[in-house]
Amino acid sequence: MKIESRNFVTLRKTALYVGVLLFLLFLSSCRKDFETIPSSGQLTFSKDTVYLDTVFTNIGSSTFNLKVFNRSDDDISIPSISLKEGANSKIRLNVDGVAGTNFQDITVLAKDSIFVFVETTIDIEEVATGNTEFLYTDAIQFDQGANQQEVTLVSLVKDAIFLFPERFDDGTTESLTLGEGTPSETEIEGFILDDSELTFTNEKPYVIYGYAAVGAGKILTIEAGSRIHFHRDSGIIVGNNGSLQVNGMLSTDQELLENEVIFEGDRLETSFSSTAGQWGAIWLTDGSTNNQINYATIKNGAIGLLVDNNDGEGNPTLVINNSQLYNHASFSLLARTATIEAENTVFGSAGQSSAFLNIGGNYSFKHCTFANYFEGTRSFPTVLLNNFVELQDGNFFTRDLVQANFANCIIEGDNNLELFLQQNEAATLNYNFSNCILQFNDVNNQFADNPLYDFGDTSLFENLLRNVNPDFLDPNTNQFQIGLSSEGIGQGSLTTASEVPLDILGVDRTSSPDIGAYQAVMFEEEN
Repeated sequence: MKIESRNFVTLRKTALYVGVLLFLLFLSSCRKDFETIPSSGQLTFSKDTVYLDTVFTNIGSSTFNLKVFNRSDDDISIPSISLKEGANSKIRLNVDGVAGTNFQDITVLAKDSIFVFVETTIDIEEVATGNTEFLYTDAIQFDQGANQQEVTLVSLVKDAIFLFPERFDDGTTESLTLGEGTPSETEIEGFILDDSELTFTNEKPYVIYGYAAVGAGKILTIEAGSRIHFHRDSGIIVGNNGSLQVNGMLSTDQELLENEVIFEGDRLETSFSSTAGQWGAIWLTDGSTNNQINYATIKNGAIGLLVDNNDGEGNPTLVINNSQLYNHASFSLLARTATIEAENTVFGSAGQSSAFLNIGGNYSFKHCTFANYFEGTRSFPTVLLNNFVELQDGNFFTRDLVQANFANCIIEGDNNLELFLQQNEAATLNYNFSNCILQFNDVNNQFADNPLYDFGDTSLFENLLRNVNPDFLDPNTNQFQIGLSSEGIGQGSLTTASEVPLDILGVDRTSSPDIGAYQAVMFEEEN
């Protein structure tokens, strides 16, 4: 009985404690607000100006944030947070998780902070009719009167020419049929450029939604200084007997690249400047002809250039000179039984290969730089050559690699083996590397007995410099100029240099040619 009595007393005490706890919780839940005092103009901010970067007209910006600090020992209430331009503002706010344009009595605890998120979408015609770009400003105002504090908001809005598929009344969108009549027939969102749209100028940037197609027998001409921006899953397709002519020229300012033709994504914010995979590809399809690219920068796509078979007449599918392709999610160049002539061109970093020459073809590369320092792990080499593709049924489709000649070229990267050769004996595999720098450090001797890598065979490899220092300016940011410590200085063939007498920057190389697209220069840190 005594034990039972003690248990009964314990139960009564436990019930009493639980009751008191519930009562306290009830009182706490009934508390309507913190006891705060009004702010007195002593807020501090993570930045005094929020730069929303550059946006195209009518395209929403990224979301930027501002942190608002209460450094005092008191819980405070900000009487108002609003936009200086009020209802006319082109800015959208979200204060501590609540969207709006005007906020009242915002609590900030002592030694604490809140977030203000900022976005914008601006129609340039509403703010600056007739201008191609306009600097739009506003401000977030905290409190009023003597206690008012401001944070400036700045965004550069650019006018553009928008090209996009037609949207029909039934809700469908104009599309292009690829591989019509074949088992691989598919449709993608896109449209055929009208005759009036077949010349791109440098007056305004172009923003393309979906795939813009060059029809049969048509030529898309892109003038020097043009800027072409692609939305997600967008690009250019050149159809059978169509042509792409990119007529960039050498720029005097290598930062502005005022005469270069630049292809990139449509997000202009700084945070997207080196984001791979923002758009699809420039696709030169089977049968397209007389495609020429000069002084172009092609960056941040899934595939920079996808080049298929030529027109059957033996003409190059593509002639590309003085250009840069880099920071692509898969390949900077993917060529399939193509015929390509390239000079002074940089095939830079990509998630797989800088250049994949697939299912044979015919290739000539002179004074080109192939370099892959893509962030993250990749299983593909910088350059991959083969003469086949394996089909779904396990059989192989083969085509001759008629030739793949690399003269005065650099093939480099951050892997040990940056060249891979694959041959199916049903077709030929002809290649030659002369006066080239090659990163091929076969530490495990896995290719020692492979005749494809017989570096002593001068019909395949002549005057090869293996595993040496090219001395790139900054390979991690795709700056592949070479410095005075490069082991390729003066090692190029004079014969090849006479065929490509100026480097990608217009510097004469005929007297003492360096290997790669650039003649060596002194870097600033070498002064």
